[in-house]
Amino acid sequence: MLEQRDYTLIIDKSGSMSIRDQLSGKSRWNVMQESTFALASKCEELDPDGITLYLFSGRFKRYDNVTSDKVVQIFQENEPSGRTDLAMVLQDALDNYFQRKDKGETKENGETILVVTDGEPDDRKAVMKVIIEASRKMDIDEELAISFIQIGSDSQATKFLKILDDELQGAGAKFDIVDTVTIEDMEDMSLTDVLINAVID
Repeated sequence: MLEQRDYTLIIDKSGSMSIRDQLSGKSRWNVMQESTFALASKCEELDPDGITLYLFSGRFKRYDNVTSDKVVQIFQENEPSGRTDLAMVLQDALDNYFQRKDKGETKENGETILVVTDGEPDDRKAVMKVIIEASRKMDIDEELAISFIQIGSDSQATKFLKILDDELQGAGAKFDIVDTVTIEDMEDMSLTDVLINAVID
């Protein structure tokens, strides 16, 4: 199921990502670079053409066909600053998927979009609307999965992600396509487990 699938990774690079963890002394941004490298390496086994990588704050940048050897360079070119405009970047990633689907360029098992963020977005309603509208364009439940992975312990962010996970069908989504994982949930899981959960949940 994980083969023949595309992977898109959307990373929050808002100002708060420069916060350092007291125990490890590493910033969230450093941790993110390590995790992205691991994820890109894993995805290369499943999808040799690399992943699509977005970095976003008030604006976003998209990098296509990112393999693990490109990750370090991308992180060196960017540093955390600005707001958390999640709706805009999510819209672009979903539009990109449906454009490729219309042209017959998507993989047969669809796509998984992983979003790593540490705070709640600037506009909650806009994020919900983007996801609900995308779900209505889908033919089957499995073709698209969006997994939100929270790093840091912002309780408002946790609350919002929980709503995305549990309440979107009640708000009009055609399928339940969202899965959320907090950094605490991930402690006992490898990134592969998180990926698999994102696909089968």
